[in-house]
Parts: sequence; structure tokens; C-alpha cells
Amino acid sequence: MWVYEKKLQYPVKVSTCNPTLAKYLMEQYGGADGELAAALRYMNQRYTIPDKVIGLLNDIATEEFSHLEMIATMIYKLTKDATPQQLREAGLAEHYVSHDSALFYNNAAGVPFTAAYIQAKGDPIADLYEDIAAEEKARATYQWIIDMSDDPDLNDSLRFLREREIIHSQRFREAVEIVKDDRGQKKIF
Repeated sequence: MWVYEKKLQYPVKVSTCNPTLAKYLMEQYGGADGELAAALRYMNQRYTIPDKVIGLLNDIATEEFSHLEMIATMIYKLTKDATPQQLREAGLAEHYVSHDSALFYNNAAGVPFTAAYIQAKGDPIADLYEDIAAEEKARATYQWIIDMSDDPDLNDSLRFLREREIIHSQRFREAVEIVKDDRGQKKIF
């Protein structure tokens, strides 16, 4: 099922050690609207979605996992040379005490990831609209992180991720129309 090529979907470069920026990125790592929540949401929803759009959920879920890998790389690169004092000043003292420099699924406020973030109603239209909202919230969060960042190298990767969220939203909008059209078709058995 998996073919692993040892490279990221898009290159991740950072200009300097910046634990504060890493803390902001944790929102996209373990937050409610982050990449992990999205990937798990789409993988879970595919069981109650019509066959015509299952592939879309599989494809986007898989891409979200690659985005999670990019975010993890960003956080690691932004913190790998940080001193305990720099981590404390960035508001990451509790993270350091619990995990040292290891990544942990929590949001920017330090709240651990929870399965409550994963929405699935079982109604294809409701779930697809939830997916559109999730992608738009992720897009907005990426923009806000870019607004907070002064790292041009990192911003390049963040802009890539923001643009992928827009594409995913568009694809889910197309899926809504496919499901609506399919519901309107007369069924002949």
C-alpha cells in the first residue's frame, strides 16, 4: 500500500532556531483544525461516503499525513538547537519538561490531541461540508502563522501548505455536487 521515498512533499527550510514559531506550528500538528485531525477525519468518513467520492477522501487523507510530516519537520528544525531558556521564553517549558525535544500531539496552547476533534456524522453531505470547513480553518490558520513569522524560508513551505488547503476545499466542494447529483438520480433496480 505504501511506497516510501525519503523526501517531503515540499522542501522544508528554516532560517533560524525559533521555538516561538514552533509553538504556533503545534496548532497544525495536534490542534483541532490541524493535519492529524484532518487525516483521521477523512479516513474515518470514507466508510459512510458514496463510492464515487471514496477515492477523494483517501487521497486527501494521505496527503494530510504528508503535511503532518512537513509540520513535524518544521517544529523539529525550529527547536533542535534551542536551549531550555529559549524554550521557557517561548512558552514551551512544560513541553520540554514532559517531552524534551520530542514532538507530541498537542495544540499551540499545550492541550493534548483528542479524538473529539474528529467529526463524522455519517451523512455524506454533512460530512463533506464539515470537511470544507476544516480545510478553510486550516487555510486561515496557516495564513495567521505566516503573518506571525519572519522566516522567509519557512513561509515558503507554509504558503505551499496553505494553497493545498484551498485545493482540498475546492475538491470537497466538487464532491458535494457529485453526491447531490447522485442523490437526484432515479434508482433502477
